[in-house]
Order: sequence, then C-alpha cells, then structure tokens
Amino acid sequence: MFAVIRTGGKQYKVANGDVIKVEKLAGEAGASINFDEVLMVSDEGSTTVGTPLVAGAAVTAEVIAQDRGPKIIVFKKKRRQNYRRKNGHRQDLTVLRITGISA
Repeated sequence: MFAVIRTGGKQYKVANGDVIKVEKLAGEAGASINFDEVLMVSDEGSTTVGTPLVAGAAVTAEVIAQDRGPKIIVFKKKRRQNYRRKNGHRQDLTVLRITGISA
C-alpha cells in the first residue's frame, strides 16, 4: 500500500515504514504528524485518485529528527562589470518515518 502526499509545496510517494526528508515542520523528535493532503492512495491493485484530494484519507508519520540539508553555494556574476556575489544556503529539514496510511 502506498500514497502520494503533498507537503511543503512538493509531492512524496510514501509507503508504511518509509523514512523521508521534507521541508521543516513543527514538532520535536518522537512527535506524531498527520497529513490530510493525500493526492492518491493505492492498495493491492485498487487505486483511488483524488480530485484534487482523496476524501477521508490520511497519512500519519513520526518525527525522527530535525536536520539540515547540504550547503548549496549561490554564485552570481556579470562579466566585465566587476560584479560577484557569493552566498551559501542550508535548508532546514524534518526527517519522518511513515507509520500508517488510512484510506
């Protein structure tokens, strides 16, 4: 059984027991999070696609950790103008373990 959920402006295909990294969500390690924006649920050959959401479907997950992604360098340059800008960015992430999918 798997589902497609939407969080942080992105879509994730999840199954029971999966560990995923999503954009930062509020919650300490060990807390439970419920996702109501379920776009699709598939179970043993039967697939339900929402328009846009599947009514009554939910995915529950447990927060494993609050983490940060790798550093990304943002470098801008305009040639022959002596214009250079260098910035770094690290995205805040939440590591989740999917504990249940209910259709």
